[in-house]
Amino acid sequence: MEPLPTQAAEPLQRSVTARPYAFTFEPSTTALLIIDMQRDFLEPAGFGETLGNDVSLLAPVIPAVKSLLDAARSIGMAVIHTREGHRPDLTDLHEAKRVRGNPTLEIGDPSPNGRILVRGEYGHDIIDELAPIAGEAVIDKPGKGAFYATDLGLLLAKGGITSLIVTGVTTEVCVHTTVREANDRGFECLVVEDGTGSYFPEFHATALRMISAQGGIFGWTATSTEVLEALPGPSPTSTTTTPTTAETLSPTADPHPTPVTTGA
Repeated sequence: MEPLPTQAAEPLQRSVTARPYAFTFEPSTTALLIIDMQRDFLEPAGFGETLGNDVSLLAPVIPAVKSLLDAARSIGMAVIHTREGHRPDLTDLHEAKRVRGNPTLEIGDPSPNGRILVRGEYGHDIIDELAPIAGEAVIDKPGKGAFYATDLGLLLAKGGITSLIVTGVTTEVCVHTTVREANDRGFECLVVEDGTGSYFPEFHATALRMISAQGGIFGWTATSTEVLEALPGPSPTSTTTTPTTAETLSPTADPHPTPVTTGA
């Protein structure tokens, strides 16, 4: 498992206008967590569509996540991507999950983008707009939550991370599960309202309200604009070009980011 890169962001506390009240964090101890922005969920012929969902409803999330990803890279903030999927032999796939939802294609079945939700297949990977660069951890998870059967907790501990800015899909499933897991482990979580999405807009709205209800029982919510306004300017050693950012965050890293594999 590769450690998170040394943080280049300035260690001054920042404050985001958020719900239910201001979210404070230090960029040096914060990670941008991008959950499951994979072709199998966002593009046609993937798992999301096989369940009868309109995958176009997730498209508006991409620009918001991209803006935060660009900003995080420019200041050297830690970035972590997750991908839901299974081993090629499906030994980590519960039978209950395989058949649930009565999909037209089950997990492991062939599709135009390769076998559905199987690691190493084209559909399992993250969309091009948000593709990881060298130095960014990729967590492969077999379940909804990013902590279950993965090394995410160890990765965060080794990186000194205490706060998470959470984006990705879907709000009420993998995002919510991960935020609840993180909350139980003592992490402060800010969920980005327009940087998360659902196939069901009403579920998205309700899920966000649940996070910030009761004085922030699971965390905070804010828009991507509100988060960007709170971030510091680019690090003097960083630039806005992706190749330079990759070199800045991890000068000796392999040009292809190494996923943080799970024990599932």
